[in-house]
Amino acid sequence: MTVSTVTRQEIVDFLYTEAKILDEWRLKEWAALFTDDGIYEIPPLGVPDADPKEYLFFAHDTRSRLQERAERLLKKEAHVEYPHSTTIHNYNNILVSDLESDVITVECNFTIHRTKREVLDTFIGKHFYELVLRDGTFAIKSKKVVLHLDSLRPHGKISLIL
Repeated sequence: MTVSTVTRQEIVDFLYTEAKILDEWRLKEWAALFTDDGIYEIPPLGVPDADPKEYLFFAHDTRSRLQERAERLLKKEAHVEYPHSTTIHNYNNILVSDLESDVITVECNFTIHRTKREVLDTFIGKHFYELVLRDGTFAIKSKKVVLHLDSLRPHGKISLIL
């Protein structure tokens, strides 16, 4: 696959595969989807264009930090996620731009349902991706998660990968 032969459907399939990997708690595999210089970020509520040097982000991880996060969440010592939550990641309204470019941009809405200890939480918002081709497949150069929530209720924290 080359940049000039990439189709929108291949991008959509990649996103759906990412969702499946996250729902199956294959977090090390998920972290491996990122480029070596990849970034995963969740800015504060209500400030989607925040500068991480000026605001406290829920996550602003480099590729190596993502790997550490994945390994930590998979351990029994990660009490907040052991046993693991059950999640369903739904991606919709997927808009793909720059198919002919070296960096493909993608924007989509998401709904993530999480159940744990008989409590159902729902996270909604938008994902913003920059995807590149690496060894004939896609890799995530950046993923920004913008939550469209008034607050994080009832627990006030994010303990899973959005």
